[in-house]
Amino acid sequence: MKIKRKGSAAWQGGLKDRQGNHFDESGALKAYPYGFAARFEGQRGSNPEELISAAHASCFTMALSLILGEAKLTAEQMDTSAEVPWSRWKEATPSRRSI
Repeated sequence: MKIKRKGSAAWQGGLKDRQGNHFDESGALKAYPYGFAARFEGQRGSNPEELISAAHASCFTMALSLILGEAKLTAEQMDTSAEVPWSRWKEATPSRRSI
């Protein structure tokens, strides 16, 4: 079975003074805002790294649940976290190294 999921982003204005919105097919992220201050200055809000981290943690946890189920085991609860580290080599040019 081949599954494709889509996400998109929109941005209005300049880099530091405006913001954008994330969108997904299911509507769970219906116009979910993100911006420079949340990504680079530690202010509240969404950023791409958090979305990638959450997606990886969710996928891993679902896969682990499958493996446990195949072994006739069920976890009462699983808490998984993922981190997307990055560093800026040049101003506003993030470099992804690992997840």
